[in-house]
Amino acid sequence: MMTLKLLTERYYSLASQPGAPVELGRFGLSLEDTEMLFNALDEDYQINRHLHFSKREGPSYRISGEEVTHVSMDAAIASLL
Repeated sequence: MMTLKLLTERYYSLASQPGAPVELGRFGLSLEDTEMLFNALDEDYQINRHLHFSKREGPSYRISGEEVTHVSMDAAIASLL
């Protein structure tokens, strides 16, 4: 499983600016691995308050029972690394 540090680094390499939505499929994981990773992160209170999921155009993933396509991360997530 991808670490939070690696995921955050990948997010910032893909995002046009901090807090910008990034398509979940761009993280380079399979559908199952993407759902497993983001579901696990969304269950952790310290982490999930820095993650914001949205439904836009693109492939959908089921995260915490919701269909989502993108994630954005608060810059404050760096305090957890």
